Amino acid sequence: MTDSATSGATADTDAHESHHERSQWPVVSAIGAGLLYAGVALFLLGRATDVIPAIVGAIAGVVGFGAFVAGLVGWLNQAYLAGYWRNQASARKRRAYRATMILFLVTDVATFAAGFTYYVFVRIGGWPQDLPDVLTSLVLVNTVLLVLSSFTLHFSHAALENDRRNRFLALLGVTILLGVAFVAGQVLEYYEFVVGEGFTLTSGIFGSAFYGLTGLHGLHVTLGVILLGIVFWRARRGQYDSDRDTSITTVSYYWHFVDVVWLILVLMLYVGAEITV
Repeated sequence: MTDSATSGATADTDAHESHHERSQWPVVSAIGAGLLYAGVALFLLGRATDVIPAIVGAIAGVVGFGAFVAGLVGWLNQAYLAGYWRNQASARKRRAYRATMILFLVTDVATFAAGFTYYVFVRIGGWPQDLPDVLTSLVLVNTVLLVLSSFTLHFSHAALENDRRNRFLALLGVTILLGVAFVAGQVLEYYEFVVGEGFTLTSGIFGSAFYGLTGLHGLHVTLGVILLGIVFWRARRGQYDSDRDTSITTVSYYWHFVDVVWLILVLMLYVGAEITV
């Protein structure tokens, strides 16, 4: 390759990467996430007081979630799908993608840490004695499903690295099904608590802690299922191989993080509720 051709290719790569860095989609996702959190807060405020109708918060939350997902999809399309067959990210750019996901997860640790800190403070204080039995067989089943999904995702990625494409797709599909089953199990759990036992978000300090933490985690799992679905869709189009798997790596980071958080949540919230002092 001549110097001029090399310079042209470098310029094209720099322009492509610069275009990604100027993307408006992360801003859309950030606004959507902020609106989602605000909507949840307004919904809870509306349920507890007459200051604002709860429906306003619900609508804001739905719109925020839609904007958040739209931003992610737009960002994905611009950064990965558009010109996918013409461009390949450099090793430096792939490292940057992985580092960005790790930094995001570090900030997410702070989000969950705030919730766990709240739980510890209310746990140390006056603890209600008439708690519902939250440590049920459904929790154990959900835990097994989520832990198993981390293994299937790991071995799916390993299969791709060994050029076993059919195994990669099959295990990735199983991972998505396990994630969907987990979310369905959590919805069933909420239904049994709310309808069957009358245990709701407004059922004292434990109710707010329980639904706040499990709901936050459930939101993360739902997002993870969406991300895995996008990865599966791209995989079906043949857009991954052993040398082009950055998206799978970053989504795996996220999914394993969600799995670890769930194990901590089970120990602190579900098992912890059974301990009386």
